[in-house]
Amino acid sequence: MTAEPPAAGTEPGLAHIAPREKAEILAQALPYIRRFHGKTIVIKYGGNAMTDPELQQDFAEDVVLLKLVGMNPVVVHGGGPQIEDALNKLGKKGHFIQGMRVTDAETMGVVEWVLAGEVQQDIVGLINAAGGKAVGLTGRDGGMIRAKQLKMVDKDDPSKEHDIGQVGDIVSIDPSVVKALQDDQFIPVVSPIGFGESNESYNINADVVAAKLATVLQAEKLLMLTNIRGVLDKQGELLTELTPRRIDELVEDGTISGGMIPKIAGAIDAAKSGVNAVHIIDGRVPHAMLLEVLTDQAYGTMISSR
Repeated sequence: MTAEPPAAGTEPGLAHIAPREKAEILAQALPYIRRFHGKTIVIKYGGNAMTDPELQQDFAEDVVLLKLVGMNPVVVHGGGPQIEDALNKLGKKGHFIQGMRVTDAETMGVVEWVLAGEVQQDIVGLINAAGGKAVGLTGRDGGMIRAKQLKMVDKDDPSKEHDIGQVGDIVSIDPSVVKALQDDQFIPVVSPIGFGESNESYNINADVVAAKLATVLQAEKLLMLTNIRGVLDKQGELLTELTPRRIDELVEDGTISGGMIPKIAGAIDAAKSGVNAVHIIDGRVPHAMLLEVLTDQAYGTMISSR
């Protein structure tokens, strides 16, 4: 549906900004466009940005703009709430251990259908509607994500392991299909599903996939869109920069817990493995990605390797 142009005399959006100020805002992006031209930016897409229609539109426009100014965005998406909805409709209750979904064979079928058949194609459609050329992939395509069953050690008792079914640990990532698409002006949209030695499917945490993919692609940035302002301390204040040592302390005292643990662990691994900047940013802020990549304003928490 095409939006109606604003009525005369109203000041929606940017109409009230003077032309010179608009030009200065655009010019501020130039050094960032120059610096990141030709560089890969991996984006973990999740949270409200995936479900709010206006934020979906903002996200798609941001991805297309980054591509058009010469960067190579790669989208890795989650889909936890959508999976939960589908399981509830089927009368099957989701169960989590230490932030990871327990996935039996029936649940895995639902996960594949929701992620690759529904969520991924919605994202591809949004990006294409915004003027991009998106292509949906799972870890099976091009033999991209080889996986094995995740061995989850109990956080309180290291001698104990939890069986969480068809939840995968990444064995290796072959990024050649992603690189081929990037080089041909396409925007890859990756569902976090891997395959094992016997061709079995594995549900892999999307934060972990995004971090590992950023590492093997030698990405300039890894952006993780979330439903929070970043990593917060116990007083609810934003921690703008974190190191591995500080993160260990925050996990120890319970400040970082649950679903934030794999997100942070993946971010540390990516930072240590050569990804220049890892940011956990607030996906509820309109155009948060553009603000993060093309301005000097920091949004969320940056994780450094040292």
